[in-house]
Amino acid sequence: MTDKPSLTLRPLGEADRAAWEPHWQGYLAFYQTSVPAETTDITWSRLLDPAEPMHVIGAFGQGADGREMLLGIVHYIFHRSTWTPGNYCYLQDLFTAPEARGQGVGRALIEAVYGKAKEAGASRVYWLTQEGNATARALYDRVADHPGFTIYRKQM
Repeated sequence: MTDKPSLTLRPLGEADRAAWEPHWQGYLAFYQTSVPAETTDITWSRLLDPAEPMHVIGAFGQGADGREMLLGIVHYIFHRSTWTPGNYCYLQDLFTAPEARGQGVGRALIEAVYGKAKEAGASRVYWLTQEGNATARALYDRVADHPGFTIYRKQM
C-alpha cells in the first residue's frame, strides 16, 4: 500500500471477529505479551455487549484484490472520574496493520474515538504508550497533549 487508503470507520460486529483477532494478536505481540484465549474471547464479548462501557472501531480499506480489509482497530472505554461530572474516555488499544502504517489509519481511529467521546459527553480522551514507541509518539504529539504523568502499577 503506497497511497493513502480510502477508509471506512465503523464499530465492529460479530461477523468481524476473524478480521479483528489478527490485529489484536499483532497488538499484543508488539508489546511482547500475550493473553489466554479465554481472555481474548471475553474481550471480544465485552466489545460487542451494549451493556459494557468497552467499544471497538475498525478502519476498513480496499485490498489489492479489491476486497474490503481491516487496516486497524481501536478499543476504548468510558469510565467515571472524580474530577468531572461526566465520563472520561480511555483509548486502551490502537493497532494498525504494518502495511497501513504512516497512511493516516491511526490518526483516523483516534479522531473516531474523539467523536464518540464528544457524542457521549466525555470531558477527555487519554491513553498510554511506552516511552520508546517513537513512531506512535510522533503521531500522538500531533493529536494530543502530553501532560507529563508517569504510570505506576502493581500486578495482582
